[in-house]
Amino acid sequence: MSRSLAGLAVGMALGFAAWFGGFAAFLLVAALGALGGVVGHLWDERTDPRDLVARWTRERR
Repeated sequence: MSRSLAGLAVGMALGFAAWFGGFAAFLLVAALGALGGVVGHLWDERTDPRDLVARWTRERR
């Protein structure tokens, strides 16, 4: 799936959520979509989430 097609699908999902569910549903769909995007990216890159957390905590010190 191309990025433009994925963007179109996300935009349509957010539009339907906003139209039928209101602003709260729009925010919920946007948050869950962002979480799914991060998880999908980690899965595609075969990245261990513990490595990301360890790197993030090291940089904050």
